[in-house]
Amino acid sequence: MRTTNTRNMLHLHRHEIVAVGNGRWQSAMRLAFVFCCLLQLQLPTAFAQFNQGKNLNYLDFQQKNYYFGITLGYNASDYRIYHSKDFIRNDSFTRAESVTGPGFNLGIVSNLKVGEYFDIRFLPTLSFTEHTIRYSPAGQNGLIVSRPIESVLVELPFHVRYKSAPYHDFRLFVIAGVKYSFDVASDSRTRQAAGLVKIAPTDFQVEYGAGVQFFFPYFIFSPEFKVSQGLNNVLIFNDRLQQSTVLEKVLSRTFTISLHFEG
Repeated sequence: MRTTNTRNMLHLHRHEIVAVGNGRWQSAMRLAFVFCCLLQLQLPTAFAQFNQGKNLNYLDFQQKNYYFGITLGYNASDYRIYHSKDFIRNDSFTRAESVTGPGFNLGIVSNLKVGEYFDIRFLPTLSFTEHTIRYSPAGQNGLIVSRPIESVLVELPFHVRYKSAPYHDFRLFVIAGVKYSFDVASDSRTRQAAGLVKIAPTDFQVEYGAGVQFFFPYFIFSPEFKVSQGLNNVLIFNDRLQQSTVLEKVLSRTFTISLHFEG
């Protein structure tokens, strides 16, 4: 039992924990803001003047009310961790933080055109992700405790996409929507995970992002980035496990770079 110091009790390392990963998420939101600004600068009128009288690839796809495709992607996932009141009183851990892990996505694109500038999109996806919750010990000689969580997610995202007017054979777009995911590889119900922090297999997230469409003669190539923010607490609380009692809430976060091939 280490000696309790009032000054140390008030220094909870909260700012350090919240700061983990903030730079990456702030950069992503700045990039999304730039795309939104470009779409509002009267681009439809300017692009339409350039496109008059030209035989462009996008004109062939304008005739289609719907089309399908495939999507490939890379994702980086972590958790946003909130500490409980027991974190202040515990003498085993000085820090609990999430470590970003890599993954990849493979899915199908279904796109329904609604008017000239809007699409409704459904992208069922199989996503492989990796998360880690790391606990730093109180003593210098203690061992760092890590809880790796590898997931195979069946994801069902619904998006609304707003597109600029085409300029030659490309156009910008922004997306927003929601996603339901289910972890088919979750160990939350297995006895082998009784002594580990458990994460719920289901999750709901809100998603937003931006990208560019490039029109080729036989397909549309669309690189896209998006941010996914969890809405519900995925922590399965266990009052008999200290690694769980020091946590109040755990929210999922994912940054994804996708390559869509549609047509």
